[in-house]
Amino acid sequence: MQHFLSTMDWTVEQLDGLLKLAADLKQDPIHENLRGKSIALMFLNPSMRTRTSFDLGMQQLGGIAIVLQPGKDAWGVEFKPGAVMEGEAEEHIAEVAGVLSRYCDLIGLRAFPLFKDWPTDREDAVIRSLAKHATVPVINMETIVHPCQELALMMTLKEHQGEVKNRKFVLTWTWHPRPLNTAVANSALLIASKFGMDVTLLCPEEAYRLDPQFETAASRFAVQSGGSFGATHDIEEAYTDADVVYAKSWGALPFYGQPGEEWELRKNYRHFIVDEKKMALTNNGLFSHCLPLRRNVKATDGVMDADYCVALDEAENRLHVQKAIMMRLLGANL
Repeated sequence: MQHFLSTMDWTVEQLDGLLKLAADLKQDPIHENLRGKSIALMFLNPSMRTRTSFDLGMQQLGGIAIVLQPGKDAWGVEFKPGAVMEGEAEEHIAEVAGVLSRYCDLIGLRAFPLFKDWPTDREDAVIRSLAKHATVPVINMETIVHPCQELALMMTLKEHQGEVKNRKFVLTWTWHPRPLNTAVANSALLIASKFGMDVTLLCPEEAYRLDPQFETAASRFAVQSGGSFGATHDIEEAYTDADVVYAKSWGALPFYGQPGEEWELRKNYRHFIVDEKKMALTNNGLFSHCLPLRRNVKATDGVMDADYCVALDEAENRLHVQKAIMMRLLGANL
């Protein structure tokens, strides 16, 4: 049984196979391949694109999606092994995973980190606990990585640029009024490096570097794929001749769980907004973002409304890649 927890667990060939299946599904979206199958979608955090695309995607394949919000419309869940359950949670993940595995054929989970202790959160224990106890495939709908978003991004780049190997991919930190999860940034590094792109991480200062487990993986994937990986704090250097600019805001890990202290850094970097002047430095580059995006905070109206902005294409492609993931995990073919 195979899970879809992180693209680090999948080969380039396997991921490329998912992208090819997704492209076929985009051309011919309605099938009965998963009739009689079901997925339980557990959301511990808000969602629009993920919830809609998984629910609709399973319907388009003939199956059923059950949406659950533990702590709201379902019992709160405890994920820690050996926990003495005297808090708010009514059920342990061992029983939740066991029950859902008997009801459903797949389980998806969205569970953001708690923003208290990064050495703990970086272990991604919540979804790994679900995967440990589940007897059906588990799909990561965003934890400390967002592998479904990765595939949608890569599908979009291939649609617009064809061969992506050795194209300059700039992952730029961009401003936001509060520190956010690093998941999409981590994932963008992983997928771009895995497919051989020349990846540049642009961030304001060393405090905004990503966790070493992801930067190290990006370096390793770059060597394996014939691409490259490097980091800079120089905006002009990063944007110059870029083929792709991918924007995301995230918190400074040395101040993880300390938003007040982190603000003393963050307040100085509003100029990292993606604007037309910066995009003019690129090699007629594409711009994208995972969404949601605060206009004129992360990127200007001019950038979001430009022909080179492919954020909506990427959002649409979430539907197609997730259908491919569900089919592959359940052994279904077109």
